[in-house]
Amino acid sequence: MSLPFFLRAAATLLLALAAALLCAWLRTPLPWMIGPLLATSIASILGAPTRNWPPLRNAGQWVIAAALGLYFTPQVTALVASLWWAILLAIAWALGLGWAFGRWLHRRHAGRIGGDERCQRATTYFSGSIGGASEMTLLAEREHGRSDLVAAAHTVRLIIVTLVIPPAMLYSGLHGLDATLPGPRTVHVPGLLLLAAATGAGAWLMARTGRANPWFMGALLVSMGFTMAGLELSALPNGATNVAQLLIGISLGVRFRREFLRAAPRWLLDVALGTVAMILLCAGFAWLLAWGTKLHAATLVLGTSPGGIAEMAITAKVLQLGVPVVTAFQVCRLVAVLLLVEPLYKWIGPR
Repeated sequence: MSLPFFLRAAATLLLALAAALLCAWLRTPLPWMIGPLLATSIASILGAPTRNWPPLRNAGQWVIAAALGLYFTPQVTALVASLWWAILLAIAWALGLGWAFGRWLHRRHAGRIGGDERCQRATTYFSGSIGGASEMTLLAEREHGRSDLVAAAHTVRLIIVTLVIPPAMLYSGLHGLDATLPGPRTVHVPGLLLLAAATGAGAWLMARTGRANPWFMGALLVSMGFTMAGLELSALPNGATNVAQLLIGISLGVRFRREFLRAAPRWLLDVALGTVAMILLCAGFAWLLAWGTKLHAATLVLGTSPGGIAEMAITAKVLQLGVPVVTAFQVCRLVAVLLLVEPLYKWIGPR
């Protein structure tokens, strides 16, 4: 890491910390994630040289995943397993909604994207898919789509979902509805060290095998494994998840740049409008699932929303809205989308 990069990353961290403390003082929703996200986004759009060091985001995902895994006690795991049919419906819904969003983008922007028809279809299809930004961008690039527009679409979608859903949940009174607690609730230093080493090893192995979102998925699977087996090693310190939220907020905010907004304003506007429409449609779908599962609709709104795993799981954790259910829905959807979205494109793309 060069000295200029280090200084810019450090300044970005200080800006994010100040924003988080201000939002906590103002009692805003999710202050440790939304505060840094807003501050770094605005600074980046104004041209400030904000920087994010990727290992810090990895560390944030690692901590959040380890904390979420502690909720999967044997009793909670049995509840989640009984919802297998709802999870399958949610996966089918996400694939269908992403395809429809991509078709709408294609009709609106195919002529402006440039390139041949293959490039246009790949760009709009993977921009609409509800999956991880980096994974969808790589898939679009592999199919000769425009990776810059795909990355921009997923960045806008993720930030809008993060800024809209948590405040809506809090200010509508939909919080504190689920008293599910993590297995271990006290910090034991030897157990904490073992948990950190095991989850870190799981994340590292997942990264070595080239899997998607390795620092989240690897740590989550290991932490879940311990808790499901009834091994309560240790809770996480109170401030650990706050720091993790701050690091994730920075990693989202620095994606915005002034030139990013100038490059394709109509594309970004339509992505923003489409994202709002998807949030509303997913909320309606969640209410139907709530009727069938007897779970609270707020939990299923987070589980089916077109947001990222870490951001929606953090919201569920902070607002006490069914952390294990939200995590299970989001994780299963991510895995299914990563496995199915490219084969589906090859099947329906030529048509």
